[in-house]
Amino acid sequence: MTPDPADTALAPSLDDFARLARLAFNGLPEEFRLAAGEVVFRIDDFADEEILAEFDMEDPFELTGLYQGVDLANRSVMDPSPEPSRVFLYRRPILDEWAERGDIGLYDLIAHVLIHEIGHHFGLSDDDIDAIEAAAD
Repeated sequence: MTPDPADTALAPSLDDFARLARLAFNGLPEEFRLAAGEVVFRIDDFADEEILAEFDMEDPFELTGLYQGVDLANRSVMDPSPEPSRVFLYRRPILDEWAERGDIGLYDLIAHVLIHEIGHHFGLSDDDIDAIEAAAD
């Protein structure tokens, strides 16, 4: 029997994160998943230098996730077919936040970041997403 990554002394791998992200996405209500359409999930250790510079960030641990693409609110049937929407989850910053906080499970934190980035896919701003999260608490 293979142990669960959470039960080992090793940090979860990129593949482990991808599995947890897929589980989190699959756990969302069907209407939400269908409305999201085709979204590619990518797990990297950190955002690259170009992305960090775009957000005027020097510390790669500041960015836990990113949405790239044309959000659904700004798509038009008259436009050429856009590149697939991508949600990036950054493993090392998520692990760092998870270890620092100590009050949330890794799966729950990955799901939180994933849902936040999918919110951008739906055209929501950070303020919109924060307000929805505050109302849900």
